Amino acid sequence: MHENSQELHQLLEIIARIAAGNYSNDIMALTTDGTPEPIKTIAEAMGLMMVKVEAREFHLEQLVSELQRLNEQIRHNTVQTVAAMAQALEARDTYTRGHAERVAGIAAEIAAEMNFDAERVELVRTAGLLHDIGKIGCSDRIFQDHGPKNPPDVVKEILNHPVVGGDILSRLDFLNEVTRIIVTHHERMDGKGYPHRLGAEQIPLEARIIAVADGFDAMTTDRPYQRARSIEVAMGILKEDAGSHWDCDCVAAFERVLARNGQGADSRIVE
Repeated sequence: MHENSQELHQLLEIIARIAAGNYSNDIMALTTDGTPEPIKTIAEAMGLMMVKVEAREFHLEQLVSELQRLNEQIRHNTVQTVAAMAQALEARDTYTRGHAERVAGIAAEIAAEMNFDAERVELVRTAGLLHDIGKIGCSDRIFQDHGPKNPPDVVKEILNHPVVGGDILSRLDFLNEVTRIIVTHHERMDGKGYPHRLGAEQIPLEARIIAVADGFDAMTTDRPYQRARSIEVAMGILKEDAGSHWDCDCVAAFERVLARNGQGADSRIVE
């Protein structure tokens, strides 16, 4: 056995590496006719086992990759379904038709201007598409013209729609970040927003971006309570209330976006 000690030591080292997941062809050197028994037989068995393990691992990697692809497809389809619900909601009110898509586009432009990475920009875009999903739980009265002042029950419904939106999406774990943005997109920097009167840094930056996009689109489209303002007037209001209502950095980023796109002439910003 002494004369086989070198091959045995080599075999044990290779087996240890294989057990640690470091596969190589070194084991094959011990399967030649010059290798004494039983080392040769053990090496052949280990080589065969290694090939089978590698094949199984490759198959598992393929399965994992396919599951990830299917999972992403399910997530995409779910978001598209919820977005369709949001679009159906807008059909209840001619004044807000296309609002969600415009807010999503504006918010994504602001996020990109603020150097968000692609994944985070897409997060903001998705939140923009779904930001008013909570209005599904509201009555048709919130879409009606009540003159200069809404009745208290209508005001209550309006103030509650971010929470309702959060409840609707809370069962979709992969939309947790979107839900957090939706619940807080009507908060204000001075703490006078709703529903939780959060202020400044308590509000997610993504939600502050949505707030600017939402406010701009509301001001530049006809609503029952006001005629559409010009882009210049709306931008002036955003700048005037930056720091109290809206985040200064988000407003500044949006101003740069408008300037780069010819004061909003780009169809991605204003239709």
